[in-house]
Amino acid sequence: MDKKISDLTLHQKMENICKDLVEKEIALEDALKEFEKVCLEAALKKHKGNITKVAKALGVHRNTLHNRIKVLRIKKI
Repeated sequence: MDKKISDLTLHQKMENICKDLVEKEIALEDALKEFEKVCLEAALKKHKGNITKVAKALGVHRNTLHNRIKVLRIKKI
């Protein structure tokens, strides 16, 4: 019997996503960009758009985060 998604480890969840990406022949570069975008959007939402808090939570410099938001065309909250 398959485990519920909430019972899976992070590694197991990532394995499932990667299997799907490989099956659909999604380029690694595209997958990484989308992953980064989703992570940044989630962090921005959690911290209500506060760039300084998001940068600290993700362990990146505030200027780097601002640049990645611009490059990935993420709408500010």
